[in-house]
Amino acid sequence: MSYPPSAPGGQPGGYAPYAPYPPGPIVDDKGGQQPAYSPYPPIPQEGGPPMGYPPPGQAPGYPPGPPMGAYPPPTYYFQSSPYPPAGPGMMMSPPGQYAPAQPYGAYPPPVMVQPGAPGMAPGQPQQQQQQGGGWMTIPQGIPNCPPGLEYLTSIDQLLVHQKVELLEAFTGFETANKYTVKNTLGQKVYWAVEDTDCCTRNCCGPARPFDMKVLDFYQNEVLHFNRPLRCQSCCFPCCLQELEVSAPPGNVIGTVEQNWSIFTPQFSIKDTSGNTVLRIEGPFCTFSICGDVEFKVVTTNGDQVGKISKQWSGIAREMFTDADHFGINFPMDLDVRVKATLLGALFLIDYMFFEKKGNAEQDRPELCCLLCCLNALK
Repeated sequence: MSYPPSAPGGQPGGYAPYAPYPPGPIVDDKGGQQPAYSPYPPIPQEGGPPMGYPPPGQAPGYPPGPPMGAYPPPTYYFQSSPYPPAGPGMMMSPPGQYAPAQPYGAYPPPVMVQPGAPGMAPGQPQQQQQQGGGWMTIPQGIPNCPPGLEYLTSIDQLLVHQKVELLEAFTGFETANKYTVKNTLGQKVYWAVEDTDCCTRNCCGPARPFDMKVLDFYQNEVLHFNRPLRCQSCCFPCCLQELEVSAPPGNVIGTVEQNWSIFTPQFSIKDTSGNTVLRIEGPFCTFSICGDVEFKVVTTNGDQVGKISKQWSGIAREMFTDADHFGINFPMDLDVRVKATLLGALFLIDYMFFEKKGNAEQDRPELCCLLCCLNALK
C-alpha cells in the first residue's frame, strides 16, 4: 500500500498540520476583527486583579449605582399617610417600636346596643339608623326609653291600617287581626298581630280577650297588649273593659280603663302607679257614615291634646270587611310610655266599637239616633 508524498514541512500523507482553532484574529463580514476563540481563560497579568474579579471600585456583576440622592426619601406611615390622623389620646410610635400602653379611660366607652340593632352609647347625639323595606329609621341614643319605643320619640301622629282577610270577608269566619302601624310619611313603624285561638275568636266575637304582639323591624316584640275577658255593657259598671300595656313584655308601663257612662264612651289612661294622666272622650254615635269618628284625648283638666279617629276607608271596605283605618295624634313631647298606652287604647276602641261578628255591624244607625235623642232630652 502506497501513501501520497508528504507536503514540504508537513506530516506524512499530504495532510495539512492539525490546527483546532484558527490562529490570530478573525475578520467578520463587516471588516472588523474579533479575538480568536480560546477554550481556556487568559493568563492573568502580573500585578493585576485576581481572575474572576472586576477591577477595583466596581461591584461584581452589577452596573454602577446612581449617585447619592437620586432616589426620593422613603415615606413612613407616620408622615403623609392616606389614613386619617389618630384621635386625641392615641400616640403614634416610631418605626420598629410598639405603641405604649394606653391609660385606663383613654379608649372610647362601650356601645349600648338594642337587641337586634346597632346602637349608640347613652348621652350621644341622636342619630338615625337606616333601614330598608319602607321602614322608618330608628332614632339612637334616647336615654330612659324602653327598647323599641325610640320610634315614638320623634313622631306625633300614627296611622294604623288593618289587613283585609279574604277568608273572613267571604265566609264570616273570624281570623286573627293584623295591623300595620305607620308614620305620616307612610313608613312602617310597627307590625301588630293578635294572638288568640280559633274558638275564642268565633265564640266571643268582638268581646273576646286577646294578647297582641307589637313587633319592630327586627321582629323583636317591643310592646304587648293584654285584654282580659270583661263585660262590655253599661249596665254592669263593676266589670268594665281594660287593657294592660307592657314594654318590654312583662314590664307594665300603663293601663287603659273604661269609665262607666251611659251616653258616651269614656276611658282613662293611667301610668304604672295607677294615676290618671289623660282621658279619652268618645262621640254619642260611633257609626261611621261617610266620615270619620273621633275620640278626643284630653287632659285631666279637660283640655284637648290629641285624638283617636276611625277614618272612612270606602263604601266597599266598610260594608264587607272590618279592616279599618285609624289615626292617632298626641303631643310630640309626651312621654313614650303614655304614647304607647294611647296606641293600646286605639286597639281596644277598635275591638269594642268597630269589630264585626260574622261581618254584621254591631253599632246600628238607629241606636245612634236613640242615643242622640236621649242626650238632647237630658
